[in-house]
Amino acid sequence: MPKPQIRLAHLLRNRRLKTPFLRNQLLIFGFAAIFITVIKWLLANRLELYSDEIFYWQASRFPALAYSDLPFMTALIAGAGASLFGNSAIAVRSLFLLLSLLIPALIYWLALPLHGRSRALQSATLSLCLPMLAMMGLLAVPDVALIVFGLLFIACFERATRLQHAGYWAAAGLSAALGLCTHYRFALYILAALAFLTISRRHWHHWRSPGLWIGALIAACGLYPALSFNLGNQLSGLDYHLVDRHPWQFQAEGLLHAVMQAVVVTPLMYAALAYTLWQLCRQAHAGNDRAMLFALFAGFNLGVYLILAPWADNSRTTLHWPISGYLPLLAYTPQILSDLRARLAERHSPTLARKLIMAIPLSGFIGTLLLLAGIGSQGFNQTLQSIVGQGVLSNKMAGWKPMTDHVVELMTKNGLDGRSLIVTDNYYTAAQISFAHESARVFTTDTNKIFRDGRDTQYRIWRKDIAGLREQWSADALFITEDSTLDVNEKTEVMQTVCGLFSEIDLLDQLFLYEGDKIFSFYLAKGLRPAGMSGGAPKCPTPSLSWLDAPIRDAEISGIYNVRGWATNTEGVATIRVLLNGREVAQTNRTIERPDVVELQDAAGDPQAPILGFATDINTNAFRNGRYQLSLEIVSGHGERQRAGARTVIIRN
Repeated sequence: MPKPQIRLAHLLRNRRLKTPFLRNQLLIFGFAAIFITVIKWLLANRLELYSDEIFYWQASRFPALAYSDLPFMTALIAGAGASLFGNSAIAVRSLFLLLSLLIPALIYWLALPLHGRSRALQSATLSLCLPMLAMMGLLAVPDVALIVFGLLFIACFERATRLQHAGYWAAAGLSAALGLCTHYRFALYILAALAFLTISRRHWHHWRSPGLWIGALIAACGLYPALSFNLGNQLSGLDYHLVDRHPWQFQAEGLLHAVMQAVVVTPLMYAALAYTLWQLCRQAHAGNDRAMLFALFAGFNLGVYLILAPWADNSRTTLHWPISGYLPLLAYTPQILSDLRARLAERHSPTLARKLIMAIPLSGFIGTLLLLAGIGSQGFNQTLQSIVGQGVLSNKMAGWKPMTDHVVELMTKNGLDGRSLIVTDNYYTAAQISFAHESARVFTTDTNKIFRDGRDTQYRIWRKDIAGLREQWSADALFITEDSTLDVNEKTEVMQTVCGLFSEIDLLDQLFLYEGDKIFSFYLAKGLRPAGMSGGAPKCPTPSLSWLDAPIRDAEISGIYNVRGWATNTEGVATIRVLLNGREVAQTNRTIERPDVVELQDAAGDPQAPILGFATDINTNAFRNGRYQLSLEIVSGHGERQRAGARTVIIRN
């Protein structure tokens, strides 16, 4: 057979081999993508909005180029979804869900010119095996748009530096501008690109290219929203992100950053991505400029957080920050794993090598499902709590609708109309009420969470803070506290603040959800006092102070066990209940003199002082052996129920 015919037959045979392989890859990707998308859509419809999401929705009601902690993009997307599809949680998240569908497609487009269709499709499939990347779109958070614009920027920048095409420079600039309008963290993408153009000598000629400067000019436009806000508000946004939210003191737990990343990425996927980065660095050192480009994008987005972790904020969820660093690695991971598989097959059997490599994406996909299950559990709190017990499930995305429905009932019952004010102790409770009832006049007295989250400036601009509240002369209000997020000292401070604002404060009702895991108290506040007027409510319903002397934490108890402690309140204590896993097992009153408590807790104001101690028996024989949560429920003289003293005990009969 002539040589041209031999080559043609070889090509046709390879094509027949590759086509079924590609078809199988596409089926695997399609099934996994559809499966995860359906789960995300169902959960997005079931879960209520959590604190960040509800803030972005509220920000969309006040259109602006930037807000106290972020530029406009996230609020724009959240508000557009609500405007298009109605005021519901799924509507707010809808456009984020649609944007998340672009992530695998963009990873495919990023890898395609480097490795071909098969490897690019494998890269897209791996994006579903990276748990925090696969769950993007479930929540209305800035990371969705940040990742989409980041992938666009890397792909366009890669093509621009390789093809020297002005159109790609312009597209890279536009992607950068949109990314800078999304989050301050997008700056790391820009720094990585600048580092590449500086380090790679063979690309120095781009500095003389008009295309690069056109792209840079377009990208610079994205700085305007954040700069305009910061220059007009004492640099409050930059101050929060770079100074206030971080302790800038060494914290040993920050050294566990890599370990925590391995857990949330899943250990095998993390090891594979780390190995990919190492291989890219080796290739870059050998002169591969594409490997250098992708290693720099990965290194900047991973290395900055790794280095700064011991000094940066670790009090809030920041585990998702490095996710941008894994995106460029996904483009090379299939090729790197293929090479690794070949080396393993030389030392071991090909079957074992294939199984070892397949375990990596499989474990990541299982991690994705577990993460979705963990987040989704909040939509089934009532059902699951009977299985897992109290204090286990998060309720950040649960319980808001019962609370807002209860607000309407109380306002109707107590003659509060649309002109009446609603005041809350934290800003996200205020936002939840505004979301459920847009016409409501809602304010917050928050001086804790609102500063911690860098949103105090924004509420001051909106006149939704204490200063804005004081402008509502002599109005009555429904005041709401979320007690399950407050300790005794915090609740006392909250009540003293509101008592200084109004002439009279009376408890109306309390709402206990999920066996007391989420608790709200509702007060009728009358006679709002303007700024400068002294005095306040003559009686301030502050919480009770209490303590359990026995049992101690993790104590083993059996038979008839004597529970002992003390409780005090300036308005007295009506009842003390002992609870096991939220169920009342005993009820008692104070009968024991405790002069030590009067002295140490300054409790002379309690009308029953010094009789502040209590003791009561519980019958543990009525319960199976095992671990339980024992707690107190103190009912004060003004009728407020308060959970306290929670601790784990072990019943062993």
